[in-house]
Amino acid sequence: MKSTRNWMVLITTAITIALATPVAQTQSPRFAAGQGSGATAQGQQRFTGAPIDVDYASADLRKVLRQIADIGGINLAIDPSVPVSGAVDLKLTQVPWDQVLDTVMQLNNLTNVNNGTVVIVLTREARTKQLEDEAKQKKAGEKAPDLVTERVRLNFAKASEMKKLLDQADMLSERGTAEPDERSNILVIKDVPVAIEEIKKLIADLDKPEPQVEIEAYIVQTNQDTARELGVQWGLNARSNAQIGNTTPLGFPNNGSLTGATNNGNAVNMPAVGATSALKLALGSVNGALDLAFTLSALERTGKLEIKSKPKVVTANNKPAEMSSGFQIPYQTVSNNTTTIQYKDAALKLVVTPTISGNGSVSMIVALENATPDFSRSVDGNPSIATQRAMTQVQVPDGTTTAIGGILKTTVSTDKESTPGISRIPLIGWMFRHNTNKSESQELVIFLTPRIIR
Repeated sequence: MKSTRNWMVLITTAITIALATPVAQTQSPRFAAGQGSGATAQGQQRFTGAPIDVDYASADLRKVLRQIADIGGINLAIDPSVPVSGAVDLKLTQVPWDQVLDTVMQLNNLTNVNNGTVVIVLTREARTKQLEDEAKQKKAGEKAPDLVTERVRLNFAKASEMKKLLDQADMLSERGTAEPDERSNILVIKDVPVAIEEIKKLIADLDKPEPQVEIEAYIVQTNQDTARELGVQWGLNARSNAQIGNTTPLGFPNNGSLTGATNNGNAVNMPAVGATSALKLALGSVNGALDLAFTLSALERTGKLEIKSKPKVVTANNKPAEMSSGFQIPYQTVSNNTTTIQYKDAALKLVVTPTISGNGSVSMIVALENATPDFSRSVDGNPSIATQRAMTQVQVPDGTTTAIGGILKTTVSTDKESTPGISRIPLIGWMFRHNTNKSESQELVIFLTPRIIR
């Protein structure tokens, strides 16, 4: 019922306008409501449109605006800010159409903007925001300075690293750019003058030579081994035959002999290998029926090897320095029927990264690796690599020596050879045993002395 009534109102209004003012629609002026063009000297609004009768009851706001625009013959655009659910309740008799339109906009808190021959209707809030945005844009355009280009040559720092620092520190403006040239180590900056001045001050503070650090290492490597070995050898030769007149009264066995069966004819052959001291005792009968020879050998060895090296290296602040001493072990690899010789490092390697603190001390990250070949554990003729590693971080005053610790390795071994059963007989069991005791120790100690070179 409500929709039918609105359409009846629109039809009635159109018929009234057609009968009352048939010529006014073709001669109606352009709408200028809200622009102040129709104001009199006393400040009252003056409207020039043809008078019309309108009667709206809860009519759709957007439809009403379009209808009045058709009556006035104007080009009307409705902004999205105008509410879709707006309603118009209005009854006017013989009122200029432009005043009717102005009244509808006032009742719904609307205003208008003329854009050439087009009238744009929008809410007052939307128009206020438009004016504020236009003012800000105009103000920003008036204050935005022109960009200038500056070429800054770096003497010590890298241009690429400086660009990363500027990006991380957000030193550039929204329009600014910085491009490094690796070949000439120049940083090309394009920005507003204020930002460029701040960037140049920062570069002047950072582009300075870093102090260097001289690192002196004192490396002591000690190998110490002891060995104690005790061995015995004894042989026996006994005969019973007619030549020496000691046959047995039996028919069998009537004669025989007893001798040692080892490679050298000894009954017990467990000497100390490489012994430089030995004692031999030989006993025998006149007729040669019984000969007994006994040899006692002993070896005791003590060895000590000490290797000292004193490498020295100079490096920049926060840059790693590496010192290495050793050799490379070749080994073969086969791939696609092709034999290739490759090399594996077996060396004492020391890597130190110094950092100079504000109080004059030096913080060092130390990585130590001691790799030596072990031919006792070879694979296809290639020795394995025995490796010792240590990693630490220390802080010492300038010129002070510090020991970063030592690597100590001790190996103790005991070997025993014996004749089964007989070696356990008290008092004489030692005559049937061979004992070897070995002890080997390796120690590696590193001393470091950093000196700041300013």
